[in-house]
Amino acid sequence: MSKMHVKMTVNGKEVEGLAEPRTLLIHFLRENQRLTGPHIGCDTGHCGACTVDMDGKSVKSCMTFVGQSNGKSVTTIEGIAHPDGTLHALQEAFREHHGLQCGFCTPGMITRAHRLLQENPSPTEEEIRYGISGNLCRCTGYQNIVKAITVAADMLNAQEAAE
Repeated sequence: MSKMHVKMTVNGKEVEGLAEPRTLLIHFLRENQRLTGPHIGCDTGHCGACTVDMDGKSVKSCMTFVGQSNGKSVTTIEGIAHPDGTLHALQEAFREHHGLQCGFCTPGMITRAHRLLQENPSPTEEEIRYGISGNLCRCTGYQNIVKAITVAADMLNAQEAAE
């Protein structure tokens, strides 16, 4: 099969490569870009472990062809931390409030929560639960995930108010 030239911005950096049109974005990110944060879970779009942000929307990268990402901006879990390496409020809150156990769902969960808090900076518990409903966790029972997102929202709102 012939390969297509793909060019996109990944975590703020212009990248390009050759890929077969049937290549999934998750494979391009993991194999071509060496970004192993997004996980391959179910391969059906149900679990959300592969969630990335593409042009301001959460997408399941296991269900997105690399050609659909051509010319777009993609953010993975690796792009959420601050450029100096310090953790984003969500990452810090997940760590501090035990929002993870095995960690398999965590990259997709945090990436989705990041977009959720951009869409709704002060979500209720119900809105958080609905907002992350496309991301499955088989370990935590979601209580600490919801708590971590709530704490992160409060931290981000306090930072914004201070500025």
